[in-house]
Amino acid sequence: MGVLLGFNAYTQEVRSQDSLNRRVLEEVIIKDFKNRYKVDSSSTVSKLPLKYIENPQVYQSISKNLFKDQVVTNLNNALKNATGITRLWESTGRGGDGAEFYSMRGFAVQPTMVNGMASITNAGLDPANIETIEIVKGPSGTLFGGNVISYGGLINVVTKKPHNQSRGEINFTNGGFGLRRITADYNLPLSKQLAIRVNAANSSEDSFQDAGFSKSTYIAPSLLFKASDKLQFLINSEMRFAESANAPMIFLSRYSPLSFQTMDLFEKSYRKSFTANSLSISNPSFGFQGQMLYTLSKQWKSQTILSSSNTTSDGYYHYLWDSANGSDFTRFISKRDGKTRASGIQQNFNGDFLLGKLRNRLVIGLDYLEKTIDNSSSGWVAHGLVSLKNQKDDGKLTPQAVDQSLLNVFEGVSSVKTKISSVYASDVINLSKNLSAMLSLRLDHFEGQPNYYSTEKIKSQFNLSPKFGLVYQAIPEKLSLFSNYMNGFTNLDPAQVANVDGSNPRVKIFDPEHANQWEAGTKANLYQDNISLTLSYYSILVDNKVMTDPTNINNSIQGGEVSSKGFEASIVTNPIKGLNIIAGYSFNKSEVTKDAPDAGYIGLRPEEAGPARLANFWANYKFTEGVFKYVGIGLGANYASEHKTLNRSNIGTFSLPSYLVYNAVMSYSRANFSLNLKLDNIGNEKYYTGWSTITPQRLRSIALGLNYMF
Repeated sequence: MGVLLGFNAYTQEVRSQDSLNRRVLEEVIIKDFKNRYKVDSSSTVSKLPLKYIENPQVYQSISKNLFKDQVVTNLNNALKNATGITRLWESTGRGGDGAEFYSMRGFAVQPTMVNGMASITNAGLDPANIETIEIVKGPSGTLFGGNVISYGGLINVVTKKPHNQSRGEINFTNGGFGLRRITADYNLPLSKQLAIRVNAANSSEDSFQDAGFSKSTYIAPSLLFKASDKLQFLINSEMRFAESANAPMIFLSRYSPLSFQTMDLFEKSYRKSFTANSLSISNPSFGFQGQMLYTLSKQWKSQTILSSSNTTSDGYYHYLWDSANGSDFTRFISKRDGKTRASGIQQNFNGDFLLGKLRNRLVIGLDYLEKTIDNSSSGWVAHGLVSLKNQKDDGKLTPQAVDQSLLNVFEGVSSVKTKISSVYASDVINLSKNLSAMLSLRLDHFEGQPNYYSTEKIKSQFNLSPKFGLVYQAIPEKLSLFSNYMNGFTNLDPAQVANVDGSNPRVKIFDPEHANQWEAGTKANLYQDNISLTLSYYSILVDNKVMTDPTNINNSIQGGEVSSKGFEASIVTNPIKGLNIIAGYSFNKSEVTKDAPDAGYIGLRPEEAGPARLANFWANYKFTEGVFKYVGIGLGANYASEHKTLNRSNIGTFSLPSYLVYNAVMSYSRANFSLNLKLDNIGNEKYYTGWSTITPQRLRSIALGLNYMF
């Protein structure tokens, strides 16, 4: 697939000019190979049109070119190309937080942003409509708020947009574990002012274990209307109908001394799912975004965005809980019925002007987000005992048996709502030809219940979130030194507290939690932009965390702290014609530095921090001449160090072993079609992820993809 991107623009010409075809094709191939994994800029990350080298913040863009070269069929495989990010939990499908959880810079994060706006899902994301994935590093509350992102950063999906050329693309992928996937992408300009584009996908796949599956149908129509030279409208929408039967997560006990010392029993059960395909959960979702872009003058532009997302959880969710005897786990199961809705409006005014002799690039924005989580699920019941030693499961895994167990159990009907209103501004000032400064500030107002489990409401709470950055371009456009101070925040759930003797019970409202990051590093575009390099060191301190009062077990106080420091290096390069490489390495040291003495966390790495060391590598080489012309070979690897999935001094530490997984692709590509043979986990490595859990990962699999463009 190494030559797909450049061909689309030339397809019609190639058909009608056979004599010119070979020369044009060769030129396109050569151009397409030039650092095809690099993305130069983003207007979403800073809400300003800044090039990457001008931005004092670190982010990484994973482009659709990489998706094609690697035959990517899900979000997790795409994110394996990002530096310093790894998956903790697979999608559970449950309401409120059913999407995948990843770890970045020591903190858990979910993919909650689409085109810079909040977009919530309880299932996985389909990559069919993704142009790029932006992994934005560090606490980013100043421009994106605090309650839908993480202190480690955020994951933003940038969708495909309509354009003025008629073209289409169809892809078929068949593979091991029942993988069947078809995608389509068609763009049609109806006039010079109007264009429509439709992306669609249908996927089904079985688990590598003895039960489990996922299937989905996805469609994403979009429209671009240029009303005039100054005014245009962009509409994006997407619908996804997903159903899955997921293996229950295996939770180690958080309340009893650790009864497991090795991975032996878990390896023995590696292919056992402890579920049934009939115990599935459905997650239909709908998303909409409408943008109005208006040029006010040569110096000022206006962007108005309306967005909404709606996702549902309907079906069975279960997990296995450690019985603390070194063998057995109790299955807890529930029938979930929940809906999550998020709607927002954002207004941005962007200016590019001179104040005196200093260039200013300024954004002033207003942001409103309303989020509602409805729940009318059953309660939870124990339904069977799983013995790892005896490899037995005495639970009756049928909907009829589970429904019978749940007859008299009900959580009740509840609805949790939050409203967030914000105003923000960010200004990049060119102090000289080489030096620029970013000054940013957000005022945020929150009311409502902070999360799905909240029982009390915050009536009104304000936050100030500043951000500062400096960029010195030692060689303009080629080499920069940068530093930043960034802030993030979270509104905390109120708690029931009482006096030492239990008297005077009351609800306590907490101040928001805050994270502050200091970072410095360098960005480089070297050797005619054939090497793009980023090196950075960061230090994040989260303070004001809630902890148990050391003098009153019935009270909670603020003052807990978590420190997260680390180094990251990433490179995107095209060292020779035909060879494209993306690679990264990260080291993170996270530690609970202040907490209640008997909580068991002080001095230890938080469980959400994931492995301390991560590395990723992918290289794709396309032969451009000789007998192997049009043949491509890709080879990649992902490494993770040991991960302390449970880590508490009063319970014990259980570590998941390090792993090194290799992947490869062989391709044959011509002007309008390509064949791709993909092999994942070449060595059939058994490896695990988790967050106080133990989750086996997919074994070796093979897939064949056929791509046709017209």
